[in-house]
Amino acid sequence: MDSTPRIIRRSGHDLIRDPLLNKGSAFTLAERRAFHLDGLLPHRPVSIDIQRARVFANLDRLQDPLDKYMALAALQDRNEHLYFNVLVHRLEEYLPVIYTPTVGLATQRYSHVFQRARGVWITPGHKGRIADVLRQAAAGRNVRLIVATDNESILGIGDQGAGGMAISIGKLALYTAAAGVDPAFVLPVSLDVGTGNAQLLADPHYLGWPAQRLRGAAYDELLDEFVAAVASVFPGALVQWEDFRKENALRVLDRYRNRLPTFNDDIQGTGAVALAGLLAAGRITGRRISAERVLVLGAGAAGLGIIRQLRSAMQADGAQGVPLVAALDSRGLIVDDEPQDAYKRELAWPAAVAAGFGLVRGHRTLQDVVERFHPTVLIGTSGQANAFSESVVRAMTKHCERPVILPLSNPTAHCEARPQDLYDWTAGRALVATGSPFGPVQHGGRQYRVGQGNNAFIFPAVGLAALAAGLVHIGDQRFSAAARALSQALSEAELAEGLLYPSIARLREVSRQVARAVLAAGDADGPGPEEMEAGRRMAAMWWEPEYVDYRPA
Repeated sequence: MDSTPRIIRRSGHDLIRDPLLNKGSAFTLAERRAFHLDGLLPHRPVSIDIQRARVFANLDRLQDPLDKYMALAALQDRNEHLYFNVLVHRLEEYLPVIYTPTVGLATQRYSHVFQRARGVWITPGHKGRIADVLRQAAAGRNVRLIVATDNESILGIGDQGAGGMAISIGKLALYTAAAGVDPAFVLPVSLDVGTGNAQLLADPHYLGWPAQRLRGAAYDELLDEFVAAVASVFPGALVQWEDFRKENALRVLDRYRNRLPTFNDDIQGTGAVALAGLLAAGRITGRRISAERVLVLGAGAAGLGIIRQLRSAMQADGAQGVPLVAALDSRGLIVDDEPQDAYKRELAWPAAVAAGFGLVRGHRTLQDVVERFHPTVLIGTSGQANAFSESVVRAMTKHCERPVILPLSNPTAHCEARPQDLYDWTAGRALVATGSPFGPVQHGGRQYRVGQGNNAFIFPAVGLAALAAGLVHIGDQRFSAAARALSQALSEAELAEGLLYPSIARLREVSRQVARAVLAAGDADGPGPEEMEAGRRMAAMWWEPEYVDYRPA
């Protein structure tokens, strides 16, 4: 880490109240004199290691995950170096606290547990002056990365209004903890365009824009102004779209992907994570991706992203003829002989193909499709708890010796199946990973670790690569490269333990590998930089949560 002293212009209370600069009790005696901190802190300076141990002790006394979430949020509001130092030393333990599943509860209760504002809320009341609002929010910082949500499709819990800010904050925390992105470069955004959640609108504590959700032309105009403002105020900044409802997710991505560097994690990131899981499973089963038959339950943004990514990979691997990916929504198999939402048309099977499998109208349920299509892979993005029933799973194993089952819905309560059941119903033959964290399971005298198909393995690395290379367009080929790199990052020892994804404890190491692959992939921008150059650029950007000496300006 660079030990060059940092020149600081703030002093006194202004310095210790700035979370990006505050060291708390770690300010040295010399720094206290130089920055007019004498008497504002207890006498004895301590190291960040001592501070971290104190935080661990305090967190370990808390039993409720939401209490831990709030304690960590309060720490981030006081001292970002210490906050991220704590995270990187216990990533596996605290990732489920700062992100899924606990962030879902924090989002639902946002207005009731609100402590301090972080980020910027863009509302219909800001129309005509969004650029000014962004300038004010940045407070002179060099913002290079934005996570923006319109709050309508949060995890599996739907419209949470202004509380969706917790998701943007959590995603950006992962950029720093997983991929070394300087927290001074990031800005969380909630596009608070109202809410369709009647409970929120009736709640006197609700802090968001108190009106029905903006739709149609008015919605588009506000987003157009937001994108134009970002391009003007933060030229070259990357925008990650997050938790937009399925109808809007694809439309927003397509509308703006050529106007600024941007991607949608729910679509592209989730697709890459699913592909990585299948590629990793292939290292055990010996099946090529083109030989898999995949059934995806859930036709929202995540399901669409998965199917796009898998079809592309299958075609690249030589797949032809019979469709190898089936998509189901709440009504069953999506077929073109029934009316569909516009975005679902690319997911629909031709009626003749469905009929060839005996999947005619009235016989297109999940059970029907499993029994007649004979999938080798079952992926869940439906948000429907226990949708992968015992009868469905047992029917799958009749035609597949080593089924791959990925119940990816978040949070944990919405998972399509529990890993213990999947191992029991398949006599230990299934290869299992989930979207939410689960502990090890026992079956047949053996312990299996459950891999987590967490987008944190993809989006921070993609973002780091995009910033390092100054990408202006982030094509799907970048995400395919990320998926392949993630599947190869899984060690043989992890595979032997039952994992289809690396341990979360290795997230920072894996992020570096994935980011290098993304940079080397090349797409519409032309060939990516050589691996050595990619490493140099990323090393120069990588931020470590350690204190450096301060010198006054």
